[in-house]
Amino acid sequence: MTELVVKLPDELAQRARSAGLLTDSAIQRLLEEAMRREAGRRLMQVAARLHAAGIEPMSEEEIVAEVRAARAERRVREASQAQGQDPKKL
Repeated sequence: MTELVVKLPDELAQRARSAGLLTDSAIQRLLEEAMRREAGRRLMQVAARLHAAGIEPMSEEEIVAEVRAARAERRVREASQAQGQDPKKL
C-alpha cells in the first residue's frame, strides 16, 4: 500500500471530512472515478484526431479479428511463460 500526505485548505478539509470523503475507501473511489473520466477524455481526444486524419473506423468484423489475434498472442505468451520459455523466441 502507498501512503499519501495531502495538504488541503482547512475549510475544504472540514467539508470533505463532514461529507465522509477523507476515508481510505472514499479517496480510492474518488481516484478511480477521476481516472475513468480521464481515460474517457483521452479516448475522445484520440477519436477526434482519428476523425480529423480521415481514418475510417474499423468494422465489427475487423475488431473481432483483432481481439481474437490479441487473445491468441496472449495465450501463447502465458503458456510459454508457464513453461519457463522466452515468448519472444517463439
